[in-house]
Amino acid sequence: MTENDYTLAWGLYAVAAIGCLLVTFKLTGWMWRWLREPLRVLVAVLLLTPTIVDPVKESFAPAIAISALDIAFKVGNNAWRAASDLAMYGMIAFALYLLFVLLRWPLEKRARERREQADAAAKRQAAEDSEVLVEAPVTADRHDRYRNDPPAPAAPGRGRVEPRL
Repeated sequence: MTENDYTLAWGLYAVAAIGCLLVTFKLTGWMWRWLREPLRVLVAVLLLTPTIVDPVKESFAPAIAISALDIAFKVGNNAWRAASDLAMYGMIAFALYLLFVLLRWPLEKRARERREQADAAAKRQAAEDSEVLVEAPVTADRHDRYRNDPPAPAAPGRGRVEPRL
């Protein structure tokens, strides 16, 4: 296998892995966030973890593929190395995810409190606006003269309907 073939194979695998990640994102989109995000991290670790195949040539391959092939066909002894690489990268990815969650939590809490305060202020403003002011009675002539009521609707079947633009 030449260097170009090796690079081409990794490029094709990267495109396929990104496609699988996109499918995973689509399939887990309906789930509860605290279940969806760890599943996405797990799939990313499974798809994107490399492991060394030949230490002399420094050849790498996807760890999940090496594990599956070694277990299914009992060909080599790289399954344990691939499993340890998966475990190591998995621990690193989940530690970074936990750090991300711990940083996001107080920010979301503050944003939720601000949103609740804004909603309460909007409700108070709506309550104040809906209060009806009682006016002194006005004579009928003056009231009718300054009235801006819409015209009465036409009788059914006799009105003209015009399209609105």
